[in-house]
Amino acid sequence: MSEPVVFVHNRAGRAGVPLRASFQRWIGAITALRERRRGAEVNILIVDEDEGRDFNARYRGRDYATNVLSFPADLPVGLPEAALPPLLGDLVICAPVVRREAAEQGKSARAHFAHMSVHGVLHLLGHDHEDDAEAEAMEALERRILADLGFADPYA
Repeated sequence: MSEPVVFVHNRAGRAGVPLRASFQRWIGAITALRERRRGAEVNILIVDEDEGRDFNARYRGRDYATNVLSFPADLPVGLPEAALPPLLGDLVICAPVVRREAAEQGKSARAHFAHMSVHGVLHLLGHDHEDDAEAEAMEALERRILADLGFADPYA
């Protein structure tokens, strides 16, 4: 079974940002990714608050930096599974927001980076939280994946 390939480009500075190997491990723990998209590639861009605000304003119409944005690869509808290109999509993670939220929630920045990575990739796989049922299902998946990685319930 081929693990996902994770590329990390950090434009926010090294302070408090996990290494690529950590992101690789966290994303590799998503069973659905291994089952549905073996060898998938995920690009992660780590940004500062100004760039995070710019991405959120440009793509979501919201003038503030958010923790993670997910951009699924735009694949043709009906493409056979065997023909899928490796790129699953891109994540933009705003390091200052993740660190601030972690402090506010009383958890380590590492745990919150793990959570935002898993959360973002689940979005790339088509999961969402637009209604209560979707949110409950997605949060249950996140809890299970993060528990398997040794992290506490991110919603506790």
